[in-house]
Amino acid sequence: MLVAPDPGQVRLRNSCRAVIGIGFAVALAEFAGLSLTASITGGLAALLALFTVADATVRAQRVTTALLPVAGFPVLALATLLHGVPPARDGAFLLVVFGGVYVRRWGPRGHALGIFAFMNFFITQFLHAVPEQLPELYAAVGLALGAAGLVRFVLWPLERGAAPPVPAPRPLPGTGLARPSTRQAFQATAACAFALVLGQALSEERWYWAVGTVWWIFVNTVSRGETLVRGFRRVLGTVVGIVVGVLIAVPLHGAPVPTAVLVAVCVFAIFYTAAVSYSLMVLAVTVMAGLLYGLLGVLDLSLLVLRLEETAIGAVGAAVAVILVLPVTTHATNDAWIQRALHCVHAATAEAAARLAGSRTADPAPHAAELEVLLARVRMALAPLVHPLNPFRARKARAGQVITLLDGCAREVRGLVAVAADPDAGHDARLAEACSRVKTVVEALTVSESGRRGATVATETLPHLAATEPALAHLQGLERALAELAVPLRSSRYSPLAGA
Repeated sequence: MLVAPDPGQVRLRNSCRAVIGIGFAVALAEFAGLSLTASITGGLAALLALFTVADATVRAQRVTTALLPVAGFPVLALATLLHGVPPARDGAFLLVVFGGVYVRRWGPRGHALGIFAFMNFFITQFLHAVPEQLPELYAAVGLALGAAGLVRFVLWPLERGAAPPVPAPRPLPGTGLARPSTRQAFQATAACAFALVLGQALSEERWYWAVGTVWWIFVNTVSRGETLVRGFRRVLGTVVGIVVGVLIAVPLHGAPVPTAVLVAVCVFAIFYTAAVSYSLMVLAVTVMAGLLYGLLGVLDLSLLVLRLEETAIGAVGAAVAVILVLPVTTHATNDAWIQRALHCVHAATAEAAARLAGSRTADPAPHAAELEVLLARVRMALAPLVHPLNPFRARKARAGQVITLLDGCAREVRGLVAVAADPDAGHDARLAEACSRVKTVVEALTVSESGRRGATVATETLPHLAATEPALAHLQGLERALAELAVPLRSSRYSPLAGA
């Protein structure tokens, strides 16, 4: 985690900004004289606003942040009003789950609004909020979103400056039940129903952890394999987090000052590790939950054990649902994300070559930033194939080769973008030819299996001239990586795109 690449220190700065924004939100709630329940609700609202809003432009991010109350306030009211009516509450919760997943078809905005709606229902269960507390809960959420927006868009706008905004990847296409988000809506609802029933059988007070586990397992996953791996990592992170909670949270007995400091550390860890390690992020979330329970005066070892049991129920429910309910195969997901990443590679190289040729409007930086996001998505899609428990060694090796070569492509693209950003960089006439060859290989890799086989033959015959310019060296390195990538992608028998 600490040595993972962090271009432009974006993760570091984003994590620091999150701590400041959430701390500011909680401080405003306390200064306004709101209750501890309201302060925690406000802190969570600020966390979600800073964590889930990932539109492509700053303007779109502002709009999504402003729309969060539209999604959250009605759900918050519904959850508090139905808190004492379990059958109606459970039915409403499942409807919120279905709707929260279904709206992901509308991209990053739908994704953020769906999460915010779900978590507003979840937090009322966590805090046992009642209708009489609704006005101050609204006040806390409003203050929190204002604080988060002020920090994000005015006091510390990371999007202005060297680091361009990095959008969340667009959802995979499709219509009807062929659309992954529609299938996931049914899967998540079925899994949450399973978790709700078994979770309540285990504990009538803390059952919501099982439902919350299902929800977060389904966030940012598409295929069956991704969801199974995510469930395993969530259980692993929860187990380690509970051990850490026993060592740290329990001895504090809810002491306000050290608890607040450690919660801030957990917030930083959540944001810093989210992009590189799901298990570590879950560990931080689990420790933070233990600390909050300590503040509420209900933390003990038995509660942490119950948290683990509810998490296991949720993970099992998610696994059963993705296997039995409208499953989305790993093959289709892998192929879609890899092709999208390869198209992004070509777009970045074309813009960089145009920039070096003297174009003032060409800008490869946004494409390079998008490529980093897409590669993270590819790693997630291929995670089931490279997992240590995968018994298919040949497929695991080829999936690992795909990841390594795509990472190599990303390194060459980053180097090319850096050269293009230098106003004194020279332009070699061979750049256009090299960029054209890259385009040819990418086109061959993103068509049929026969095209992928043809790409290998074609790239073997292309000349590799001595690179006297850094940009040309990066393009030729990119070309070699793409040529090698044709090998694991060309065969349906061994391809990492094939799978369950």
